[in-house]
Amino acid sequence: MIDIKDILRANARLAVLRFLADDGGYRLSISLLQDLLGTITLDLTRAEVETLCDWLAERDLVTIDPTGVGDVTAVRLTPRGADVVAGRVVVAGVKRPSPGDVMSAAANGARSLLGG
Repeated sequence: MIDIKDILRANARLAVLRFLADDGGYRLSISLLQDLLGTITLDLTRAEVETLCDWLAERDLVTIDPTGVGDVTAVRLTPRGADVVAGRVVVAGVKRPSPGDVMSAAANGARSLLGG
């Protein structure tokens, strides 16, 4: 039987990795990730986003760093996490990006390398 919660978690994990990959510094706060997930109808509590990021960190897909500014915590994409977004690495529990998403990510990467 299909567990919808597992599907939602796998989608949310990939979404976090994509949001981080799309950021110029590959780094976003937990609060901003929560807001971004809400824009794609994944309305999670801060605690749920923190748990999701901890799960990703345990698999070396992100690092979690205190910023030193109040309780603001930053999440940074690792090279392994970038490989998941690009479709080069498959991690159980993270939705695989579709071929169109992989091609789009490759095109965006090429544009940024070429300065366009």
